[in-house]
Amino acid sequence: MTYGSEGVRVTVVMPTYNEAANLPRMAEAVLALPLPGLHLKIVDDSSPDGTGRIAEELAEKYGIDGPRMSVLHRTEKDGLGRAYVAGMSAALAEGADYVVQMDADGSHPVEAVPRMLQAALDEGVGLVIGSRYVEGGALDEEWGRHRVLLSRFANRYARTVLGTDIRDITAGFNLWSAATLRDVDLAALDSAGYSFQVELKYKAVRAGHRAVEVPIRFEERMEGTSKMTLRTQLESAVVPIRLRLKHR
Repeated sequence: MTYGSEGVRVTVVMPTYNEAANLPRMAEAVLALPLPGLHLKIVDDSSPDGTGRIAEELAEKYGIDGPRMSVLHRTEKDGLGRAYVAGMSAALAEGADYVVQMDADGSHPVEAVPRMLQAALDEGVGLVIGSRYVEGGALDEEWGRHRVLLSRFANRYARTVLGTDIRDITAGFNLWSAATLRDVDLAALDSAGYSFQVELKYKAVRAGHRAVEVPIRFEERMEGTSKMTLRTQLESAVVPIRLRLKHR
């Protein structure tokens, strides 16, 4: 089977903020995938480094034979979760069958997208997680011991509080079916920051959608610095407790 040859429409939603150095390489890699029905949607939060302008130039470059890439410009930077809600909602409105979440910094392996789509089609599931913490998954050796321990603790903490068996519930590299995203009701999600990843998975599983995890190697970002702040870390600690209390 050739991925996407049967009319499966896949939209990769990629939020950006100051990713001018990484975006051209990422766009080239994503749009080179063997998925005829693939579209790349950039959601830019008015990046001061000109990422939005570069995204528009790339959309024009890759759109010669049809609209393969589009850009959604937001006027404020109010969290990764809000950016994803905007991008995913637009993808659903445009008729996507599957939506992929992917970082713009090169940490997620682009070549894993077809494998994730195939898993969704073969298993008939609404969520496929690019997982660092199942057999075969790995973290870049450049990650320091402190970051590795923090990441593993965050996953174990969220899994324990929420009572889920998803090994990488904080993962940001995910493929969703359109039906799953509609059932979750994106507009009703509370999380603005990175904890959006946990809330969306938790609500999808509670709505009866099955998830599978495929192993990936998580790389260090290509250029720039992490957007993780103390505020987002605190939100990530509070959200699992709030979700558990809300849905008891």
